[in-house]
Amino acid sequence: MNEKASQNRPKVVVTRKLPDAIETRMAELFDIQLNLADNPMDQAALEEAARTADVLVPTVTDDINADVIRAGKNTLKLIANFGAGVNHIDAVAAKEAGITITNTPGVLTDDTADLAMSLLLSVPRRIFEGEKILRAGEWSGWAPTFLMGRRIQGKRLGIIGMGRIGQAIAKRAKAFNIAVHYHKRSRLPNEIENELEATYWDNLDEMLTRMDFVSVNCPLTEETHHLLNRDRLKKLQPHAVLINTARGEIIDEHALADLIEVGRIAGAGLDVFEQEPTINPKLLELDNVVLLPHMGSATIEARVAMGEKVLINIRAFVDGHKAPDRVLPF
Repeated sequence: MNEKASQNRPKVVVTRKLPDAIETRMAELFDIQLNLADNPMDQAALEEAARTADVLVPTVTDDINADVIRAGKNTLKLIANFGAGVNHIDAVAAKEAGITITNTPGVLTDDTADLAMSLLLSVPRRIFEGEKILRAGEWSGWAPTFLMGRRIQGKRLGIIGMGRIGQAIAKRAKAFNIAVHYHKRSRLPNEIENELEATYWDNLDEMLTRMDFVSVNCPLTEETHHLLNRDRLKKLQPHAVLINTARGEIIDEHALADLIEVGRIAGAGLDVFEQEPTINPKLLELDNVVLLPHMGSATIEARVAMGEKVLINIRAFVDGHKAPDRVLPF
């Protein structure tokens, strides 16, 4: 830490509104600057925050780019991200500047997996289509062929990315008698594969052609940007359903909307989008697409636990110890 921070409480700038209990504890421990209005900071505000802070606490809505990093070159020592994904932070620039990055893994796993399973259940059973018809007063009563969907159990689920969240989804899928398949850069250990009864596919294209459901759970990197492009999406079976609770940029949204519109893909459940908070207008017009406002970790328990991890990472770093959730270690 810098000399001022070592003699006094470190200056911590929080970019968005966090749970009250977390903000209160931060105020007790640090020289804190909160964003009570909860409006996303623009580029100038982020640069000013980096310029004045010892520790910056951003979220996924903040673009912590190279300019922001450079603005904090004389003061900023730690970026304690509130969230697991750090693709919105220029890690190369941070490393060059000697700035540590931490995140909040693990505590949002189950909640995100629950939401992914909710989408997986909702789309093929046409739950939101039924709810929409009911609220519009258009339901005239039960009929033998009304809103027929597809059975869940006995189907195959292909998981792209088999980290914490992917494995949590696999466990839930087993409970529904869904066969678990997965694609990952490196294969899981045998004991984990056996526990999950999961089938590994080295070739993503081959896996996609055989799945009834596909769940995207890999991080966003240069390699995974538009991993599911138009050509790959065309490999899905016409009855397949695509679920994404990872990052919107992993899927070519325009291609997905086009293919669903013409019946080449049965539907999708999306919690994340390429241009958040802007939603592709084509997706909004499709009844067989369930759209949620990036709420995978939106439980009280998860958000408080994420805040507690931020606190622990800051305290450890300020006290001269290695922060437990370092993405970039120093």
